[in-house]
Order: sequence, then structure tokens, then C-alpha cells
Amino acid sequence: MPYRICKTLAIGNAHLLSKHPGECRFVHGHTRTVEVVLEADALDANDMVCDFAAVKELLEARVSAWDHALCMNDRDPSYAVMRQRFGEHVVAFAGRDPTTEVLAEVLFQSLGEALPALGAGVRLRRVRIWETPTAWAEYEA
Repeated sequence: MPYRICKTLAIGNAHLLSKHPGECRFVHGHTRTVEVVLEADALDANDMVCDFAAVKELLEARVSAWDHALCMNDRDPSYAVMRQRFGEHVVAFAGRDPTTEVLAEVLFQSLGEALPALGAGVRLRRVRIWETPTAWAEYEA
């Protein structure tokens, strides 16, 4: 049975879902909780899966662009105007609506690329993103 650890981080951001038929097609925001679960079959020399501080650093580096930003499908008709007006505070998602499911997948892939920095044998098990206190989406290996 592997050892598992979980690190959480809260971010606030907005998105609009251009493909959605209802009110989610309008700009709206969420205070999200991001959970990352890592695992290893054995503990390291410090008797840890890996250092929580290192996980926090990797996680913050990958979600900082989303914090206090507007996430948008770059094919949305209003994307160019929003990007021109708000610059880097508008984060493009290539041809995809930035649903919580998509955010979880994108973060999973990004963290997976950086995993070797956390130590040998450390695996990313899942990324879960809470959109509200009662609703979440996750992406896992």
C-alpha cells in the first residue's frame, strides 16, 4: 500500500463557459480549493513522501496565473477584447472552456511534468478542484 499526502491551496478566479447554454456562459467567479494528492511506495530519507513546502512551491507556481484572473476559451468571440483590456489577467484555454474538469486536467499535466523535482518514486495520484463547497471535479492517473 503506498503512502499518500495531500496539499491544498485556495485561489479565487473567474471564468465564463462559452459553450454552456445557461448562466455559466456569463463571467462569474469562484473561490476554489485545489487539492493535490501525491504517493510513494517508500518514504524518503526524511521519512516523508516529500516535503510539503516543495509541493506548495510547485503548486503555487502552476496556479498563480489563474489566481485573480479570468479564464477563457480562446475561441470565445469576446476573448480578444478581454485580453486587450485586461492583458495577462485573462488566461487562454486553447479551444476549450475552462470548466473545473479542464482546470483539473491541465493542472495534473503541468504538475506531472514537474514531478521529478519532488524526488524519486513520487507519483501524482490526482488533482481535485472544488468549485464550490459542495461541488468538485478531479483528474487522476
